[in-house]
Amino acid sequence: MQTLRRISRSRRSRRFTLALAAAATVWGAGLPLAQAQGAPKEVVIGYQDMVLPWRYAQETQAVEKATGYKVSYRKLGSGAEVTRALASGAIQIGEAGSAPFAAALSQGVPIQVFWVADNIHHAEALVARNGSGARQLADLKGKKIGIPYVSTSHFHALVALQAAGVQAKDVKILNLRPPEILAAWERGDIDAAFVWDPVLAKIKQSGQVLTTSGEIAAQTGKATFDALAVRTDFAQAHGEFLTRFVKVLAEADQRYTRNPAAWTADSAEVKAIAKWSGAEAASVPDSLKLYAFIPPAEQASVRWLGGGKQSVVAQSLAATAQFLQAQGAVQQVLPDYAVGVNDTWVRHAAGQ
Repeated sequence: MQTLRRISRSRRSRRFTLALAAAATVWGAGLPLAQAQGAPKEVVIGYQDMVLPWRYAQETQAVEKATGYKVSYRKLGSGAEVTRALASGAIQIGEAGSAPFAAALSQGVPIQVFWVADNIHHAEALVARNGSGARQLADLKGKKIGIPYVSTSHFHALVALQAAGVQAKDVKILNLRPPEILAAWERGDIDAAFVWDPVLAKIKQSGQVLTTSGEIAAQTGKATFDALAVRTDFAQAHGEFLTRFVKVLAEADQRYTRNPAAWTADSAEVKAIAKWSGAEAASVPDSLKLYAFIPPAEQASVRWLGGGKQSVVAQSLAATAQFLQAQGAVQQVLPDYAVGVNDTWVRHAAGQ
């Protein structure tokens, strides 16, 4: 679905492949982690501007308190940036959508998805700017659409347009990170965008929602999710840390799901989310309602992380990778994406 010319797309794909391959080579060379050399236990976690309950755990240093580790958080601009940082070893744990992780695993990045941060549902949407003349998906022919490249939004945009009969050559996808999407939107440089909050909440004010990830999943059976993945070498040496970390993540979700009404704009939890994500506190409660948060016992089942090749996560990663390959975003598809899925720590958190 990209009118970014095939040559441009191919070059971008090659650059992405080479960057990940180079990073994977560094990893494969056996460069030791600082922890393995007896240094203080520490971890660098890459995150994005997603509106999630565990931002409150970041604010209260709940991970540090539960694990005894020194935790450094690095905010990154896209899922592709997260997977590159994982590949290079700049971070040990990263937060991204299913599409970036599918691409990374396809390129040989040594990671394991271990926690489903959310079922994206209606939290990502394709919005047409007022005045663009687009009232339905078919109207996007000839239009410029801002989307973070190799993201869940990118994947679902391609799926939605294909289902609507819009050909790749008929639209122009601009590879923009969320803040860049907002700037381009305000300048009138793009006609539509597929993105998540906090930018989504802002562009909705002057645009019309054409479809959401939840609607696309219901219509096509191709769901997307956000997740956390860990470098395989770090996971092998720090299993107890991951067990305790997952418990913190689960407790943060439960804190929200058992009483979402308490998460008001002036609550400590919402203020923390606004601080770490860059969202406006007033928009956070409504943003949270768009997601579905999944408890550890359910994540450990075949419906998500459990079940090996038959797990929803492994099958979703495989389907996403196949679609990205067809679009030229990745060069190969693995025979089994269960190699990049690990339910060990959600099972521990669920007492299994």
